[in-house]
Amino acid sequence: MPGLIKDRHGTYYAQRKVPERLQEAVARVLNSEKPKQVFLKKSLGTKVFKEANVAATLVLADFNRTLASAEALLIERPVVPSLTDALIKRMAEFYYASLLAVDEEERQEGTGSEPIFQSVAAQLTAAGIAFNTPFKVGELPEAGLSDREVFKREHALAEDLPDAMLALAKGDITHVRLSVEELLEEFQQNLDPKSHSYRRLGMAVLGARVKALKDIERRNAGELVETPALANGPVAAPGSGGTLRNAVEGWEKERARPPGTVHEYRRAVEMFIQLHGDLAVADIKKRHAREYRDALQLVPSVRRGAMRAATLPTLSDWGRQNSEAPKVSAGTVNKQLGAVQAIVGWAHHNGVIPDDVPWSDPFQKMRVEEEQSGRGPFAINELQAIFDAPLFTHQESPTGAKGAAGVWLPLLALFNGARQGELAGLKASNIGQDANTPLLFIVADRKAGKRVKTKVSERVIPVHPLLVRLGFLDYVEERRRQGEHAWLFPTVAPDQGRALSAWSKWFGRYLRTTVGIKDTDRVFHSFRHGVKDALRRGRVDVEAREALLGHSGSTSAVSRGYGASEMLERWGVKVLRDAVAKIEYVGLDLSKVKTGHDTRARAVRKR
Repeated sequence: MPGLIKDRHGTYYAQRKVPERLQEAVARVLNSEKPKQVFLKKSLGTKVFKEANVAATLVLADFNRTLASAEALLIERPVVPSLTDALIKRMAEFYYASLLAVDEEERQEGTGSEPIFQSVAAQLTAAGIAFNTPFKVGELPEAGLSDREVFKREHALAEDLPDAMLALAKGDITHVRLSVEELLEEFQQNLDPKSHSYRRLGMAVLGARVKALKDIERRNAGELVETPALANGPVAAPGSGGTLRNAVEGWEKERARPPGTVHEYRRAVEMFIQLHGDLAVADIKKRHAREYRDALQLVPSVRRGAMRAATLPTLSDWGRQNSEAPKVSAGTVNKQLGAVQAIVGWAHHNGVIPDDVPWSDPFQKMRVEEEQSGRGPFAINELQAIFDAPLFTHQESPTGAKGAAGVWLPLLALFNGARQGELAGLKASNIGQDANTPLLFIVADRKAGKRVKTKVSERVIPVHPLLVRLGFLDYVEERRRQGEHAWLFPTVAPDQGRALSAWSKWFGRYLRTTVGIKDTDRVFHSFRHGVKDALRRGRVDVEAREALLGHSGSTSAVSRGYGASEMLERWGVKVLRDAVAKIEYVGLDLSKVKTGHDTRARAVRKR
């Protein structure tokens, strides 16, 4: 295979020359201290040519993704000082139509919460547990909303509409700041936030929000309010009447995306093409989506030998003939349906489908029902077992722990509830101080490959006092010596391809084998559930609690959240610090935990 070289010890490496025009951009993508990256190079970990050939396939694919990310940096949209009146009007109309479309869909299909409510009620009844509810139990509505869903939606609207009207009266466009940013992203406009146009756009969106909420109120009263067609117009059309493969290529080039996401979306699209051919996106119908879903449900969960490279038609045929064989989960099926749905949606919004061709989402309502997750917080005895394990008490770090990440990611999650990806994407520069309080900032940085789950996930979290005692700030200072923008956990950082995914799988195995927690519903995310419960026990204000966790408080038509600076302005450092200090676990003893940076370790180093 081209690009294979040996070092002086005979170990094979994959190497690729970076085109000169991309060398500076690649250095930025890799967060390199060098001004230019002339070569991409990675060890394949073997001296056997045949094994190196196999390993090089994935490595070279990673190289291609790095180069694609560098290409995206070169074509970043320039900041524009203004928008035309026509464009502002179209963006506000699109926002208004979006709110009414969400509302209309819920009126037709329900909010999705009623089956869960009825399931819980049935379980309580079966267990003989008495409960009181003013709502009907025992049946789902044949169509539309249940009485309970109507009540919850009207209650939310009673709060949201006055808030929006007050904001409009005051000209407070911060009320819709997130929506404005999402619209700019949708229309691919990089507008200067200090410009007069930004304020005009904010006011137009705020007015559209008030209008939409009033029309939703009219619908609640039984009036007929039509939903306008969603049309934002082609902004950057990769082609006219393009195919699904054209669409995924355009989607990938639009901006740098996580390598894992690109791999998953391309894989899902290729399986669709294997089944139906590379159809024009405009020609994809519900029939195609349904047949794709049905074929996915027949794919065996265990595939060995030639089956690993088999096409979707081959896999589904085998699954049909071997009905007793276990199949992939409903979650996997929905993930692949969602990937193709996202690509055709991107194609619709970006002009791949001709303007004069009527189109509706063929993947809408194609998801299969998934089993309710039993995931919840770790019990105290489970937490004790985790932090009594050798990884934490004797600093015995297995290879899969990937060094400091194995110790600090669980400890941080225990006391701030952040997601794996948010913690893995931390840099030294994300740890700061205000009023002598150490603060952890979770923010996106697309150029470095850092992302957050949603825009409302950007936030600031005071560092818990126990993390300080365990030496977290000392560890940060150690990493800061590598540069202000050094990754805190470089072995699982966003520029390490699928390293975090591998770490996540290792942690799951570690819980089952070393710690002895056999319940598969106990996963890394259980730390987040634990923090949520701890904040609730500490009687932390619900809005502050949701902000600290990066949750979006949502109603049928709006998601609201706070960024880091907004959190500090709204609550102040002391309130947030006191809230985090209430995260405690009665009965959990962490006195045996050794991080190598705790007070005992510092005392040894001083001697």
